[in-house]
Amino acid sequence: MNAVLQVEGLHKAFGGVQAVADVSFAVSAGELLALIGPNGAGKSTCFNMLNGQLAPDAGVVRLDGKDIVGLTPRAIWRRGVGRTFQITATFASLSVRENVQMALYSHAGKLRSLLQRFGASFGVEADALLDQVGMLDQADRICGVLAYGDLKRVELAMALANRPRLLLMDEPTAGMAPKERVALMALTARLARAQKIAVLFTEHDMDVVFGQADRIIVLDRGRLIAGGIPEDVRTNPDVRAVYLGGTH
Repeated sequence: MNAVLQVEGLHKAFGGVQAVADVSFAVSAGELLALIGPNGAGKSTCFNMLNGQLAPDAGVVRLDGKDIVGLTPRAIWRRGVGRTFQITATFASLSVRENVQMALYSHAGKLRSLLQRFGASFGVEADALLDQVGMLDQADRICGVLAYGDLKRVELAMALANRPRLLLMDEPTAGMAPKERVALMALTARLARAQKIAVLFTEHDMDVVFGQADRIIVLDRGRLIAGGIPEDVRTNPDVRAVYLGGTH
């Protein structure tokens, strides 16, 4: 499979604390890679370096073979990197359709020309994305009244509006009910495989991780301690000792 994201020798320290140390991995087109580890393991720091929000002290981050270290988050987004967050980033006063239309306007570089409401512009494209995530029947509802699980689906549609090659999902199921968590990541997996999108996600729900990820990598104190297919990671003694515990 083709590697969309390649990370080599990533380092980041804050004062005397080594948050990320010599981390290397790759994510292929259509693959879901889970990045897990205990609190403070360095997952968010790693994500923020991939997204351009933090500059690494050392290391290389390649998107489709091109180094993106030093680029701004917007420039990285423009190159086809989408991101979802622990707390949904939708506009509560806009409708579901308008939120996706705004993302499409931004992707087309026309957001500055937007004056008031969106009208029919990108309406067909927005509805197609909402159909993909199962939210077309709620397209006219205001986001501020939606259930949290539905907001997560809208956010996914907004991320897909950028036609990403790589999707970074930071705790995508945080705050959701267990069944909603599995359903959201199963949907993400189907879309990613169908559209050849590489997905890197962090997650605390192990049912989601082991049920949906193609591969898993494990951070502990900034260092990768394990990686492989779910069953190999599940039975790895180092992972069980520092993170999963004996009951998993």
